[in-house]
Amino acid sequence: MNPAPAASRSNGVVRLEIPAVAEWVAVARLAVAAVASRRPFSVDDLEDIKLAAAEACTNAIQHGPPNGTIAITCEVSAEGITISVSDRGHGAPLGTVAQERIGDAGRTEELGVFLIRALMDTVEYTSDVRNGTQLVMTKRISR
Repeated sequence: MNPAPAASRSNGVVRLEIPAVAEWVAVARLAVAAVASRRPFSVDDLEDIKLAAAEACTNAIQHGPPNGTIAITCEVSAEGITISVSDRGHGAPLGTVAQERIGDAGRTEELGVFLIRALMDTVEYTSDVRNGTQLVMTKRISR
């Protein structure tokens, strides 16, 4: 059995579960920042990662079940960081949010989705009745 190339090996996985209430978003944001700081991200990239994580948690609170929890998983590698934010809700239709609708009256939740997509390199969203909602976002280290 051949080991995976060094560039694709994970340097660590951190899992955190928080109550789905706004007061806990700061904890998630700080935890994600601490994990991301283990890699050579620029200060601007670290700020982008923190904001995207906070917006993902806020979306989970808004669209998840009341009194639920949010699971955050961070995986760092030589390439960057992948963050997964999951809840047990059915979610908002993040995949169908059109950028031209950002800023429409009553559409503030779409601003968070817009920010996540603008700040991160890749964003994937899945939602189903049995498994809940999961947002996976990746930020690569700028070379």
